[in-house]
Amino acid sequence: MTGGAGPTRGEQDTPGRVLALDVGTRRLGVAVSDPTGTLASPLVTLQRGTVEADAAALARLATEHEATLIVAGLPVALNGREELAARTVRDYLAALTPHLPPHVTFELSDERMTTVVAQRSLAAAGMPGRRRKDVVDQLAASVILQGWLDRRRGEPGG
Repeated sequence: MTGGAGPTRGEQDTPGRVLALDVGTRRLGVAVSDPTGTLASPLVTLQRGTVEADAAALARLATEHEATLIVAGLPVALNGREELAARTVRDYLAALTPHLPPHVTFELSDERMTTVVAQRSLAAAGMPGRRRKDVVDQLAASVILQGWLDRRRGEPGG
């Protein structure tokens, strides 16, 4: 695994569809880009299981959506430091990697405040708390992915 927010297993020049992953202790939020790499959409929330089961679920989603890149949110502290949460995500991705097909790669992206943004968006939309809990992780993954897509295109604020 490389340092910073760079790639962890290869880098694609034109990734096509991209998946994003919001790694939580109990759930994995997953989002997907459109084929042009312009728009991110929430996809699914997976309950975490064993590393092997999680890798199999992600491999199925990557195959289904023809994605070879998974952008994983890296929970960097507000001061920019990588603390326990970031190390936990890095360790989890390192454990997943051997169980994924070789053409599926990870890239890390700073995810500061994405869950807060997702929660506020759902609350502003009037979504009830119970339903909000079911979709906040995939919406957070979508926020992670949209920021990554915008930065990749060089858009301001991305």
